[in-house]
Amino acid sequence: MSSASAPGPVHLVVGDEGLLVERAVTRAITAAREADPAVEVSRLPAGELTSGVLGELVSPSLFAESRVVVVENGHDAGAEVTTLLLEYAKAPSEGVTLVVVHRGPPKSSRSRRPAKGAAKGPAKGDALLEGLRGAGATEAAASSLSDDQRADFVRAEVRQAGGKITGEALGLLMDAVGSDLRELAAAASQLASDSGGHVDADAVRRFHRGRAEVTGFAVADRAMTGDRAGALEALRWALDTGVPHVVVADAIADGVRTAARVTAAGRGDPYSLASGLRMPPWKVKRGQQNGRGWTGEGFTRAMGVVADLNANVKGAAADPSYALEYAVEAVVAARGNARR
Repeated sequence: MSSASAPGPVHLVVGDEGLLVERAVTRAITAAREADPAVEVSRLPAGELTSGVLGELVSPSLFAESRVVVVENGHDAGAEVTTLLLEYAKAPSEGVTLVVVHRGPPKSSRSRRPAKGAAKGPAKGDALLEGLRGAGATEAAASSLSDDQRADFVRAEVRQAGGKITGEALGLLMDAVGSDLRELAAAASQLASDSGGHVDADAVRRFHRGRAEVTGFAVADRAMTGDRAGALEALRWALDTGVPHVVVADAIADGVRTAARVTAAGRGDPYSLASGLRMPPWKVKRGQQNGRGWTGEGFTRAMGVVADLNANVKGAAADPSYALEYAVEAVVAARGNARR
């Protein structure tokens, strides 16, 4: 294997977004295969690794064979394996590419300050992350994406497939598919192919054959605009077609919060408001439409409703379907009461 074409010896993939993790790992493997088509790939979960097995995998091969060693769930690595990985990263073997996948620091610890008098140091699982960074590993981000980032992701997927997507089509597609990147990527590629490269709202509607009408966002939109019958009908249809309770609940909560934020920002052009609100323009426009007829008091009541709903669909309520129906009724009532 030529040193000029050799890939970086140590790669760190940080995040828990499945598609992004897979793509980052695939890039590292592809780079190794471009340098040596006969490269051998091994994938092992960190929690099941022993120092003996790992040591054998990352040691130089007597037969000069190239290898890629993918250590999954690096945050589960024990102390012994962590030490071995960090020692290896400081002096990697020729012909071996090490890829460590790590979910990143736990969310609960990212902003938590250590207790007064507590010993400072990385939390369990963080030592490997910080050590590999310190050793100069090539890092790829694979964390969950925000709404703006998912919108950019879809645009990039359509562009990579040779197409271009309109703002309205983008909003409709994200509403229809949801936040799952695999589904968004597949839909973006298929739409670009089917539409000849020009992806507009009509192309999205044809592709999904009405799927956009049965998502949690459809339920949320109708509840926010006071359409009680329409919201309940959309809810029943969404549940009948397999949309998870939690997804519908999240959509209703997002609808309330988005409308409240956009309404509080005052009237204005969606494109002008988007930057300050840190939302894509299509979402600002929806928030403006859904926020018509609401007051601060109504939003306060609706916020309480969706807070309770979040717990109810995650086990607090005996019947999550009834909890969703009750929440829809309550959101519609909050809007109606606020107008009187």
